[in-house]
Amino acid sequence: MKVKLKNIATVQAGYSFRSRLESLESGSIAVIQMKDLTNANLVCCDEPARVEMEMPKAHHLLRPGDLIFRSRGLTSNSALLVDDPGIAVLAAPLLRIRLKGASVMPEYLNWYISQPPARSYLASCAEGTALKMISKQSLENLELFVPSLVRQRLVVEMAALAAEEQRILKALAEKRNTSISSTLLRVAQGE
Repeated sequence: MKVKLKNIATVQAGYSFRSRLESLESGSIAVIQMKDLTNANLVCCDEPARVEMEMPKAHHLLRPGDLIFRSRGLTSNSALLVDDPGIAVLAAPLLRIRLKGASVMPEYLNWYISQPPARSYLASCAEGTALKMISKQSLENLELFVPSLVRQRLVVEMAALAAEEQRILKALAEKRNTSISSTLLRVAQGE
């Protein structure tokens, strides 16, 4: 079944701070920023910026299962918030995607947004010359295939296995290059 993102999720702009974000170690509210999104499309909550501010409204607070979308820059993709960030808000220009129900797994949606059909659509919607931007409305109109939960789970598991395979192959290639370089140095030194 093909659906638009706005039919299965809400998309909300990040919190707009009026001035430059000054991080305080003792701040009571965490702020998730672009730097907290990993290459593995996850949100790292280890060291978010912290601020003191009035308690934000409930709809601004982040929770596990939310997806954080990079709306500006060279790559337009999402990252999944797995860990509980505590009292945390999202900084603009990031967008928060929150699923409305249980018919779609957050992990599946996160995977789907990085696939060629979604990337192609998002690239076609990008505005700007130097700094590309995807609007909230464009993201909401993203169409995606929503298979059964069983198939979604299967896709997510297979994608995780493929990512692990790539990690292992990369580590193996690095070790092999190190070994070959060391052998060649010994040959060059006449050993």
